[in-house]
Amino acid sequence: MTTAAATPSRGKGATRGKSAPELNRLRPEDRAVHDWYRFVLSFPSHLVRDYLDTFGVDSTQRVLDPFCGTGTTLVECKKLGIPSVGIERNPMAGFASRTKVDWNVDPEALVSHARKVADRALEQLREEGIDDLGVAPLFQTGRRRTTELGTLPPDRFGLLLKNSISPLPLHKTLVLLETLEQHRHERFRGHERLALATALVSGIGNLHFGPEVGVGRVREDAPVVGPWLDRVRRMADDLTALRKQAGTEATVHLADSRQAEELLEPSSVDAVITSPPYPNEKDYTRTTRLESVLLGLVRSKQELRGLKQGLVRSNTRSVYKADTDDALVAEHEGIQRIARRIEERRIELGKTSGFERQYARVTKLYFGGMVRHLSGLRSRLRPGARLAYVVGDQASYLRVMIRTGQILGELAQRLGYELTAIDLFRTRIATASRQQLREEVVRLRWPG
Repeated sequence: MTTAAATPSRGKGATRGKSAPELNRLRPEDRAVHDWYRFVLSFPSHLVRDYLDTFGVDSTQRVLDPFCGTGTTLVECKKLGIPSVGIERNPMAGFASRTKVDWNVDPEALVSHARKVADRALEQLREEGIDDLGVAPLFQTGRRRTTELGTLPPDRFGLLLKNSISPLPLHKTLVLLETLEQHRHERFRGHERLALATALVSGIGNLHFGPEVGVGRVREDAPVVGPWLDRVRRMADDLTALRKQAGTEATVHLADSRQAEELLEPSSVDAVITSPPYPNEKDYTRTTRLESVLLGLVRSKQELRGLKQGLVRSNTRSVYKADTDDALVAEHEGIQRIARRIEERRIELGKTSGFERQYARVTKLYFGGMVRHLSGLRSRLRPGARLAYVVGDQASYLRVMIRTGQILGELAQRLGYELTAIDLFRTRIATASRQQLREEVVRLRWPG
C-alpha cells in the first residue's frame, strides 16, 4: 500500500474535515439547476468544483460520473462549459439528471404552457368540489364533493411507503398528471414532470428525510398545483440565466455502472468525479419511491427488482442468489477478514433474520461490484486520467468498521491505477455506535 493510502492527505481539492451537515449544505449561489431535484445526502457542487480545479479540467476535456445520481457533477460541469457524461441505473435519478442538463428550452413558453395546465387542473378540481389551497377541501366547508377520490392500481399503490402521501393530495396529483398528459408538450414534459417530483417530496407527500427516508406527520391535505407551478417558474428563471451555457455537451446513460465499457468510447474520459453507494443498509430505491411510482417510472415489483439487480450491491435488500461479484474479491484478505468478523459478531449476538445473515455477503458483493466497475472503466480512460471517488467509512453491519476509502484505494491499485491521495472531506457520527466516521475522496490516476 502506498504512503498516500496509509496516511490520508488533504490535497488542494480536499475540504477540511468539518461536520457532514455543514459541508453538505447547498450554497445559495449554487442553487440554480442543482435545486431542481436533489437527494438530501447528495454530495455538494462546490466539491465538484474543487476537484475540477485540482485536476486542471477544462472545456477541451470530458468528465464522467459513473454513479451520477441526480446530476451534481454533470450540472456543475455544464455550468463551467465542460463536456460530461453520466451513468445512472435508478430511473428517477437518471430522469432527473437528463432533465437538469437540458437547457435548450424556451423559459417563457415553458411557464406559459404550465400555467395553462394549472388552470385546467384547478378547473377540474373545482368541478369536483375540491380546493387546492391545502387548508381544507371545499366539500368540508359547505360544498359537496362530486367524485370519488382517485388512486393508483393496487400493485402500484403497494410499492409506496405506507402513508407517504394522503388520499386527497394523491387524488390532486393524479388529476395534475392526467392534465399534463391531455395537454402534453414533448419539449416541456420532462421539466414539468421533474417539477412535480420535487413538489411531491418537498411538501405534497408526508415524507421525512433524515439518515433514512421515512414518513413524518401525516397531513390530510396539501396544495399540489400551486407548488408545482412555483417549481416550474424557478426552472424558467434558471434557464434564462444559463442560456449561454446551453450548448455544452452532457449525456446521461440509464444503465449499470459496472458495464461502463459497453457505454463509452475507448480512451474518451479525462476525469471521473463521482460518489458511489457505500456498504450499508440504505435502500436507495426507497429515497425516490414516491415520485418514481407516481410518475410511472417504476410500475411493479418486477420492475423494482430489475432496478435493484442493476445496482452495485450496497444493502441486503438488493442481494440475490445469482450474484457473483463477491468472487472478484475472494483473494483480498482484508475484505475477507471484515466479512468473517461480521459473521462472527452476528453469531455472538444471536442475530438470525434473513437480512442479518446477508451482512457478510453484501460486504463482499459491494467491493466485488466496485472491482467490476473499475476494471471495465480502464480502457475508457485516457492516459493520465484523474479520478475522485467520494466514499465513507461504515459501521452499519453490527458495528464492524469498514474503511471504505482505504479498501477501494487498495483494490484500484491491484487493477493498475495509481493511488495519489485519500483526502478527508468531512466527518459524521454513526447513529448506533456514536463513532466518528470519515468521508473521504479517493484520488486515483490512470497511467495508461
